[in-house]
Amino acid sequence: MLKQVSDLFIIGGGINGCGIAADAAGRGLSVILCEQNDLGQHTSSHSSKLIHGGLRYLEHYEFRLVREALIERDILLKVAGHLVHPLRFVMPHNQYLRPAWMIRTGLFLYDHLNLKQSLPKSKTLQLHDSPANPLQAHFKIAFEYSDASVDDARLVIHNALQAHAKGAKILPWHKVIYASRQKDCWQIKVLDSQDQEKTYYAKTLINASGPWVDQIIQGFQLTTQHHVRLVKGSHIIVPKLYEGKQAYILQHSDKRVIFVIPYQNQFSLIGTTDVDYQGDPSKASISPEEQSYLCNAVNQYFKKSISVKDIIWSYAGVRPLQSDEHGDPKKVTRDYSLEVHDENGALAILSVYGGKVTTYRKLAEHALSKLQAYFPNMAKDWTAHTPLPGANFSSFDEFCSHFKSDYAWLPEPMLNRLAKAYGTRCYELLQSAQSLEDLGIHFGADLYEAEVKFMINTEWAKSLDDIIWRRSKLGLFLTLAEQEQLNNWLHEANIL
Repeated sequence: MLKQVSDLFIIGGGINGCGIAADAAGRGLSVILCEQNDLGQHTSSHSSKLIHGGLRYLEHYEFRLVREALIERDILLKVAGHLVHPLRFVMPHNQYLRPAWMIRTGLFLYDHLNLKQSLPKSKTLQLHDSPANPLQAHFKIAFEYSDASVDDARLVIHNALQAHAKGAKILPWHKVIYASRQKDCWQIKVLDSQDQEKTYYAKTLINASGPWVDQIIQGFQLTTQHHVRLVKGSHIIVPKLYEGKQAYILQHSDKRVIFVIPYQNQFSLIGTTDVDYQGDPSKASISPEEQSYLCNAVNQYFKKSISVKDIIWSYAGVRPLQSDEHGDPKKVTRDYSLEVHDENGALAILSVYGGKVTTYRKLAEHALSKLQAYFPNMAKDWTAHTPLPGANFSSFDEFCSHFKSDYAWLPEPMLNRLAKAYGTRCYELLQSAQSLEDLGIHFGADLYEAEVKFMINTEWAKSLDDIIWRRSKLGLFLTLAEQEQLNNWLHEANIL
């Protein structure tokens, strides 16, 4: 029996792995992607939920990274318009941390590094002590600028969907246990969720395993120029601190910046921290010190104070930052490097070090350009002008208007949530349903059986957490009893 040899075997189903899979499959390469857990389960679903240029990176003179990120921000607003949305940020001025001239200079660069920027430019605000202003009265001026929010976990899923549509094989819950170069290809052995061993063959290996990238490389006993530094970033979610759609960026006393972002209509998302991390990246959790740190940052600026008792939910992710000479975690670069090893010009392994959600698409393009010599017939880049699944509309607002008209019987909050989660894929989910009863079992909040089955059948969801914390954030709204009911249904339906 002839063995099937794919062009690429990708280890890691986070944003970088799924982005590379989509790009490569669209260029005509045969692709297998293998992820030991759920897609985007770790770092890629534990970000600050932003697509941003990285205003604070300008302090470290990372102009190339910021410019690339700003250009990518505009591209993602177009090709992922259901998942990425414009967001205005307000930075109250604290004269004791950064002078106004420095902030204005930074914002001027932020506005002009991407000359084709589509979002409104920055401006200075005069603050007045009124019920509409949530900031403490002693803040007299602030600076306002544009960036964008994102559903990070769903961005991973939609890249995996795009890869799958182009012919890639997507294998969550498959752990690589062995890989070695054979005479003419890589041999890769994996364990599936049933602990069954499978063997795959590929011409090239991609190590996009995020926090595990060094561990994978060490297994091959390769000498590398790059390494990752594991830095934990934690976030908290509290009841909504203020009315309005704007986000806030706060300068903490240690000169870090903390984001306060409107979240899921009823909450505020606050983060992040930078703490060096050792141990299993999958076991990261927020510490009491980080909780207090984030609460203290908020209490220095807002009229409404919070304490750790107000925290409804928290999460922590381990960022695999490209290791450099900085001792301070907040100064470690958010840029990325790609390193290729081969054997006599063949059987390459490409490893990804660093990176951030915003630049995943460009990182994928750079990765494929490094593999051009191994696949000379590979087609050209294409993802900058091709909508992700669900984003095939010219205007998100126009799409929402048509969607609400077609399914006028759906409650408006549910219409809005589905539109932002699935885009035009909503029609595939709802099909010919004409009432809530047509959607099957109601599990609580606005989650129905039809959506759960859609996640399972089209988005690789398997577990309760996949459904209520990654494919959605309905865990914030479902009671423990409702979560248990859904979990029991998954067991009875032989999903788990």
